[in-house]
Amino acid sequence: MDRIGIIGGTGLVSINLESEHKSELESRGFKVIRTDEVLAQTEFGNVPLKCTSIDVNGSNKELIFLQRHHNNGSANKPPHMINHKANLKALQNSNCDVIISVCSIGAIVSDLPPGKVVLAGQYIDFTGVATSFNDTFAVFTSVTEPFSSELNSLLEVCLRESQSFSDAEKMYYTYWLAQGPHFETRAEVDAIDKLGGEMVGMTMAREVKLANELSIPYSAICISSNWAAGREPGNPTADLSHTLVSSQANQRLDPVVQCIVELLAK
Repeated sequence: MDRIGIIGGTGLVSINLESEHKSELESRGFKVIRTDEVLAQTEFGNVPLKCTSIDVNGSNKELIFLQRHHNNGSANKPPHMINHKANLKALQNSNCDVIISVCSIGAIVSDLPPGKVVLAGQYIDFTGVATSFNDTFAVFTSVTEPFSSELNSLLEVCLRESQSFSDAEKMYYTYWLAQGPHFETRAEVDAIDKLGGEMVGMTMAREVKLANELSIPYSAICISSNWAAGREPGNPTADLSHTLVSSQANQRLDPVVQCIVELLAK
């Protein structure tokens, strides 16, 4: 894969390989050639992208980074206002071979404690909000298996190794799409649990739907940044803080960066 799309959010505000991960790149024989900030124009709106060209043992690879919450130079667009169509179209127009989404999630199940980095295996979207490029003609896209099994397999190996997980450690979880922008109530989380949701977020499922419509392989790396409402051990009435959630998610980026470096070598 020569062109890798990376979507960052609360758990990955930006990516600066040369300044923050230069030693890791050099240890693999990789070298950043150039980095460009571009404004991609699509029929759904303009999208800022950060494009990094990397020499990988004589081959040129491209990382196309998109901050899903882009908002006039900042990363603070609320989740219910994100222009997913423009974002995904910009990555398609950039000829991305694959898309890796990095998501911060609230953990519902007990074996997904804050700090654990996993993969989405399925999603549940009962928001009732349609997300599709097909608004004029009926086109029904199969999402029986919404995430790329091939891409997930590559990422799983890296995530297990970087976190010293055994083969018995669970790595795939079901993502529940919440409408946002508010966090959930305890009662809502209890209901989500009963319906099969194991982690909750406000954005990713809409992206993977569009990626499937565009036939772009898509995987979601999910960083457990906090317990969902009512699931804090010993304190089920604990409030959730957006600032704390963001901080905790960004402390667990090393496994994500290692995955990106491994994919560049493929």
